[in-house]
Amino acid sequence: MKIIEKRIKKLIKKLRQWEYAYYLKNESETSDEEYDKTLQELRQLEFEYPCLITENSPTKFLGKILENNFRQVYHRAPMLSLNSVMNKSQLLLFNDRIEYKLRDNNQNKSIIYCCELKIDGVAISLLYKSGKLLKAATRGDGKIGEDVTKNVRVVSSIPECLRKNDGMQLPYLLEIRGEIFISKLCFLKLNQKILKSGNKPFSNARNAASGSLRQLNPNITASRSLMFYCYGISYYVGADELPNSHWDRLQLCLKLGIPINDHIQLVNGVDKVLKYYDHITYIRSNLKYDIDGIVVKVDNCVFQKKLGYGTRAPHWAIAYKFPAESKLTQLNDIIFKVGRTGLITPIVYIKPIVINNVVIKKVSMHNVNEIRRFNLMFGDTVLVQRSGDVIPKIVKVILSKRTNDMKVITLPQFCPVCGTLLITSNCRSSVLRCPAKLICLAQRKSMLKHFVSRKAMNIHGMGEKVINQLVDKNLVFSPVDFFYLNRENLLFNLDGYGVKSVEKLLRSIDLAKHTTLANFIYALGIPNVGESVANSLAVKYKTIEKLISADFQSLSTLQYVGDSIAFTIYSFFKDPINLKNIKDLINPDIGIRWILNN
Repeated sequence: MKIIEKRIKKLIKKLRQWEYAYYLKNESETSDEEYDKTLQELRQLEFEYPCLITENSPTKFLGKILENNFRQVYHRAPMLSLNSVMNKSQLLLFNDRIEYKLRDNNQNKSIIYCCELKIDGVAISLLYKSGKLLKAATRGDGKIGEDVTKNVRVVSSIPECLRKNDGMQLPYLLEIRGEIFISKLCFLKLNQKILKSGNKPFSNARNAASGSLRQLNPNITASRSLMFYCYGISYYVGADELPNSHWDRLQLCLKLGIPINDHIQLVNGVDKVLKYYDHITYIRSNLKYDIDGIVVKVDNCVFQKKLGYGTRAPHWAIAYKFPAESKLTQLNDIIFKVGRTGLITPIVYIKPIVINNVVIKKVSMHNVNEIRRFNLMFGDTVLVQRSGDVIPKIVKVILSKRTNDMKVITLPQFCPVCGTLLITSNCRSSVLRCPAKLICLAQRKSMLKHFVSRKAMNIHGMGEKVINQLVDKNLVFSPVDFFYLNRENLLFNLDGYGVKSVEKLLRSIDLAKHTTLANFIYALGIPNVGESVANSLAVKYKTIEKLISADFQSLSTLQYVGDSIAFTIYSFFKDPINLKNIKDLINPDIGIRWILNN
């Protein structure tokens, strides 16, 4: 039983980490297939061992994944996710369950389904009062979302006021749900603009839509050409009764001036659903926006109520996802990148291929164990898949294509940047790591970039190019050196920086001294400590001094923290070099001032 309990905890930790990255950081750390597979394994274990089900299980609801920049909004009706299927047999099983549960109501007739496109964007809830837009909120954790009303008001396809038709009374309250997204063309133009400014482009259209919607400046959101389609009504108070059909409710939204997708279809029976899926698969490449599947909903709203909801997803709807596209290509070269914590990550360079309109030239592997698992050789023919239409990965090596003159890829023994002998940080996984820390130039630069990043100390203008110059010219070695920079050494050493630019950068450094404890903890770059863990540490310990003196047992009881992360945190604060860096940073001469966590 202990082994099963340990496995369940590990699955929950994985799923929460992926959810946090996807919904808050706009990053996909895994494919949809892997996420669904992991969630299904957790469901199966909880079914077999109900005594081990926890209240915070991802099978029950999404985790608390809100950020502090936006005011919280409680949804009038829970904003749920969708369960997913990946093939025909799974869809047929879904239909069988629906028909069985409705056998007494539907008199053995085929189920009428409303089929919609699963647009790759950001779910949004819009509340109208007496025909005027009152509030807009993101999904958040399903119960509480983030107030993005100001940004939503600048999305041109979202009406500020509902349209009044003859003989129709505007509802007193109308809460609708829909998707905000960006077209393929606008996404391409946006990334081109970002690249010209020297910043990192968005990896996919969904991230671009999410990042644009959650800007603190609505003018930036307005410039991103976001679009919106409604996919349902979640709350209604009005003189007229709502139609009993999901399709008819969408048509009502259209009459009120709320846009719906042109490809929505009402079909009779699961066979017609499969035909709809095949049709959408055929036209997918010609659509002006990205989709990753279709959504299948029972159309009859009385039936929907009878089928009910889980705490995570409705029982009357399913997402039928497209399979990940894959292509064959050739492995040309490999480099070993040194990460912020010293982890050695293989970057495989391949003959360029195009998958879903994205040119793929390289594939980042999780760690060196992937090289061992595939026994990769230079010149290998590999099958590359863009998992979840986001992350490229090698899924297979075509062994029949190998020749006798091909060479095996050998793993490095020494750090490719500083030459330090690499160590195995975990005897079970054999992950390679450079132990040199700040002595290693790659780790030093990565650590400094992390320290000044927006979610950490938030020093505006201190980008990669500036940090590289400051490090290369020995002006910055550790984080504390940022706060001793002055006008003269910046003007003399930064290429292309004039007096105004330097003064602006120095103001940003000074403003960064006014920070939260959570941001400061996150900025320290403790391995495996993300924003949520940093926030939990700040809430529990209140001061950096109390956190430094915390014992292992106390650390391991925190939310999002297991024994492994607790040990990492405990060890971090026992390292003399880390303690010296922290002591230097909180020295009164620097002048860091704490503000309350939002």
